[in-house]
Amino acid sequence: MASLSVCQPQCGGFSFENSKRNALLEAEFTKLGHSLPAARKTGTTICGVVFKDGVVLGADTRATEGMIVADKNCSKIHYISPNIYCCGAGTAADTEMTTQIISSNLELHALSTGRPSRVATANRMLKQMLFRYQGYIGAALVLGGVDAAGPHLYSIYPHGSTDKLPYVTMGSGSLAAMAVFEDRYKQDMEGSGVEACRLIPRLAFRGLITAWEADHSLGGLLAEVRQQSWR
Repeated sequence: MASLSVCQPQCGGFSFENSKRNALLEAEFTKLGHSLPAARKTGTTICGVVFKDGVVLGADTRATEGMIVADKNCSKIHYISPNIYCCGAGTAADTEMTTQIISSNLELHALSTGRPSRVATANRMLKQMLFRYQGYIGAALVLGGVDAAGPHLYSIYPHGSTDKLPYVTMGSGSLAAMAVFEDRYKQDMEGSGVEACRLIPRLAFRGLITAWEADHSLGGLLAEVRQQSWR
C-alpha cells in the first residue's frame, strides 16, 4: 500500500528529540543497580564572526593536560598587531610560540614597509610556517583583524590550509558552536559590535557545555577589532 510522506522544512541547529529517551534509558539502567560511566569531556572552542565595522573573536579559557585541568584562566586570544588578533586551539605551547613569532615578524615587516600590517600578510606568514612543519606544530588558528580593505576572518589549520569565511569555529566544540552560527548569523550585522558580542557568548556556551560536566569554573574571552583600530 502506498504511503504519503510530508516533507517538513529543516530547522537550523541540533535536534534534541532523543534526550528524553536517553534520560529514560539511564533511569531504567540505574534501577537495575548499574551506573553508567561518567564522560569527562574537555577541550577548546574558539570562534569568530565578521560584523559591519570589524571582527569579534571568542574563546574559552581552559587549558587541559590529559584529563587534568591545568589552567582555568588560559588566554587563547593572542596579540598579533594592534589591528590583528588570533585565537588558538591545540597544543598551548605551539599556539603561543607560533603567534609570538609571527607577531614579531609582522612588526619587522611593518617597520620596513612603513605601513600598517595587513591581515592577509599575517595569514600568509602563518600558513607558510605551519605548512613548513607539515602538521607537527599542533596549532589550529582563527585569525581576525581589520585593515584598509575592511574586516577579515581566516581559519588556519595545522597543515597550513586556510579558509576566509564570515564566521569560523574551531576546536573540539566547534560543531556545537557552528550549529548556532548557521542558525543565528546575519550578514553585515549592524551596530558597534553589540549584536555580534551577544552572539559570540551564546555560540561559545553551546560549544563549551560539553566540558561543563568536568568543571563548572569555565570562563570566556572576547576580543573586538574595529575599523577605527586600523585608522
